[in-house]
Amino acid sequence: MLTDHEGDSHFAITLARGLELLHCFTADEPVLGNSELAARTGLARSTVSRFAYTLTCLGHLQVDRRSGKYQLGPAVLSLSYPLLATVSLRQVARGLMQELADQVGGSVSIGIRDRLQIIYVETSRCRSIHSRQLSDIGMSHPIARSAIGRAYLAACDPEARTALLNEIAVKAPEQLENLGNVLDRSFVEFGERGFCASFGHVRSDIHAVGVPLRIRTTGEIYAFNCVVPAFLLRPGQLVEDIGPRLAAMVRSLGLG
Repeated sequence: MLTDHEGDSHFAITLARGLELLHCFTADEPVLGNSELAARTGLARSTVSRFAYTLTCLGHLQVDRRSGKYQLGPAVLSLSYPLLATVSLRQVARGLMQELADQVGGSVSIGIRDRLQIIYVETSRCRSIHSRQLSDIGMSHPIARSAIGRAYLAACDPEARTALLNEIAVKAPEQLENLGNVLDRSFVEFGERGFCASFGHVRSDIHAVGVPLRIRTTGEIYAFNCVVPAFLLRPGQLVEDIGPRLAAMVRSLGLG
């Protein structure tokens, strides 16, 4: 949130506002016009128009020919490649991830934290029509509501975990709605089982387990999940079978 940086003389507010336009686009809303962008950012339409024009000239936005509105441009994708290329864990884990995805009929992903979300940097999906909408590189999920996010939290030091949960409570309280004591119970279960589970907290038709990996040489935290359509799961399968498999897979990488 831009208001977090009020009074910070080093913070370039104009640059930040321009970048906020890029965050407005989603898979559900890939095409947006000036009015929609103004409503989402709180900026004046004239300001949005200037920012969008500049971003279009730089290739970060492009004009949709049918609607005349904007959509993300190829330059956004080119920015992500240097990051993905530095995550060598993707190559190390890819074969094991595909094997597990095929075995359980779902998808297996690696995620990293992006503010209050976990974003996928690698995904392997089983070769089934049911897995096509489960996961993909670049997809993100709220930390508190997802198995992969809770796995990330479980790997944090207690002070860092508390600080992150407080930030979520202030900036994204919707993540905590109707969870009750789910988070506390999830951390207890992680200590007992080595994984966190989510039963439809992101999507009601999807269940998932998550396992963190804290790289021992750097302290970096990655998180893995295994996501399966609920209707494919046998009673107890997620906790008794898939969770232990994912935890074993992550241990086998030998990096934690």
